[in-house]
Amino acid sequence: MGGISEFIEQHFRHFNAAVLLDASKSYKDRIEAGSKMMITLAGAMSTAELGRSLSEMIRKDKVHIISCTGANLEEDLFNLVAHKHYMRIPDYRNLSDEREKELLEKHYNRVTDTCIPEEEAMRRIEKSLMGVWDDASGTSSRYFPHEYFYQILRSGSLEKYYEIDPSDSWLVAAAEKNIPLIVPGWEDSTCGNFFASHCIRGRYEPSIVRSGIEYMISLAEWYRENSDRGVGFFQVGGGIAGDFPICVVPMLHQDLQLESIPEWSYFCQISDSTTSYGSYSGAVPNEKITWGKLSTETPRFIIESDATIVAPLMFACILGW
Repeated sequence: MGGISEFIEQHFRHFNAAVLLDASKSYKDRIEAGSKMMITLAGAMSTAELGRSLSEMIRKDKVHIISCTGANLEEDLFNLVAHKHYMRIPDYRNLSDEREKELLEKHYNRVTDTCIPEEEAMRRIEKSLMGVWDDASGTSSRYFPHEYFYQILRSGSLEKYYEIDPSDSWLVAAAEKNIPLIVPGWEDSTCGNFFASHCIRGRYEPSIVRSGIEYMISLAEWYRENSDRGVGFFQVGGGIAGDFPICVVPMLHQDLQLESIPEWSYFCQISDSTTSYGSYSGAVPNEKITWGKLSTETPRFIIESDATIVAPLMFACILGW
């Protein structure tokens, strides 16, 4: 019967399906040519369990840096330690206000068809983070948000709570490979809210968490060190996870006025956003040429579809499954 890649090759021949295949082949070509690749994660891809395929992409060196929302950072860990306590609601479109309030009272936070349990997931991770935040406060150390997450994973303190195979966690794979993460706007997350509340109480100084500006500085350094054979940009969804890191190239060119900084060498976005007045997430790739992000030679792809369907299929194709 063949595998997923063979099926895609045989049946994905037109329209969005054909773009999926073309973009996957181009991604593979870039990796084989020695390019690095960034993946950006918006939406609730961790709660959608994208880690089941993304983790293997990381282990097989098909991904070299990830930009993600604070929600995707934390929700991969939430799923890791509390998966059996999650509640799926297939008829979520038909929920009444009373049913939604009932979920709130039972401390279930709904993401489309999936409810995350507050105590088993969110509060458990909060307690672990407080341990590393306490350590940083005691030594005047400062770390990026993802570095604190790497610390609690590497300490082994969460292993007794694992409710899925850790090989299906993309964050575990990223920590094992020690790939750099960029988490712009981390404050806009559940764990960011936890941290803010503790700062208000006076337990921590906000400065123990390094800032978004420092993330951009670190990304600029990484890009300069790794762009000799090109860096590709694979964007899942829209929003700040993609908007923030893609700007590192025009920042280096136009603001620092550095020469010989190549534009992104590949661009693919999976999105259901449509082009409209001022919609950056729905903007076609060639608009990025005017901003100095992509060149006229950059291979560019837009797959207008559901990322929870498309991304795993593309990863399977890239991995040769």
